[in-house]
Amino acid sequence: MHFVLLSFALCVGLSHGLHSSLQMSVGSKKVLIVGGTRFSGLYLWKELVQRGHEVTLYNRGKTAISKLPCESDEDFAQRSKLTKFIKGNRQSAEEMKEKLGSQSFDVIYDMNGRESGDTAPLADMFNGKVEHFIYMSSAGVYKKSPMMPHIEGDTEDVKSRHKGKLETESYLRQIGIPFTSIRPTYIYGPMNYNPLEEYFFASLSEGRRVCIPGHGQHITGLGHVADLATAMAQVIGRDQAKGQVYNIQDTQSVSFEGLTKLCAQAMGSDFDATKLDIKFYDPKMFDFGDKKAFPMRGQHFFCSVDKAMRDLDWAPKFNMLDGLKDSYLNDFKIKKVLLMYC
Repeated sequence: MHFVLLSFALCVGLSHGLHSSLQMSVGSKKVLIVGGTRFSGLYLWKELVQRGHEVTLYNRGKTAISKLPCESDEDFAQRSKLTKFIKGNRQSAEEMKEKLGSQSFDVIYDMNGRESGDTAPLADMFNGKVEHFIYMSSAGVYKKSPMMPHIEGDTEDVKSRHKGKLETESYLRQIGIPFTSIRPTYIYGPMNYNPLEEYFFASLSEGRRVCIPGHGQHITGLGHVADLATAMAQVIGRDQAKGQVYNIQDTQSVSFEGLTKLCAQAMGSDFDATKLDIKFYDPKMFDFGDKKAFPMRGQHFFCSVDKAMRDLDWAPKFNMLDGLKDSYLNDFKIKKVLLMYC
């Protein structure tokens, strides 16, 4: 029961004042979210409904839609009632046209397009018919550079594993649809399906050594998922954001070693700081096969968010420590307790 009380206390403490200072006077829009059943899409959905927008979710319907941490059953039921759900496969342009072709929207969010071929049918269908098309890209498109932080306009890596995102941005520019591209660094927070903060919490909670590749001083950028959702919602109604890309993360970045210590601090009394054990290692000395041994790239990887803060009238509400506390108390710890009794 102790973990429930802690989680509830944090929810109450962080739920006030997250949105009121950022919302501008924008009338209700008809919004389509493609994706929206995993992590960032769920937070965006909630943010948009809270702002009074009329939201439609389009996805395959294979992932059960869950309420967010700290959200009551009643609030989730009401939000679901206000939302239109259309089941369909975005990989089938024919099916998407059949399901969405007769619909009209003011704003579209493409949350899970990885290649230009994923997004092109959707963008083509609504080009000339939509006020704003907002695309979830990635800061992973930037080329490794000795000049940091990355800023919008930096050289991009056409050979990166995110090259499909770059090609999609290029396609959206080419067809002339009014679009904005959002480039987050590492996203963290409750419900994260990417085991990022979980890597540290799991080792710390089990009293294991935390293994970090290299010297541990590579600086990386993280952004809380709720702050990402707020930034994406802030795009609506802002003509200056059309044709632009925006980096999104926390205002500060952290070293791998520092992140380990912050995670330990976020665990509070659940972790004895005197037992913190960090081991730095040379990854070239080990063969991990096709397994990912560490959740972040072994290099400096962080961005400036000055442009987003200026153009979108946005600022992160979570500092990194509070964000990690949120993730630990409202996700990792709850799941760990449930596993003990299942």
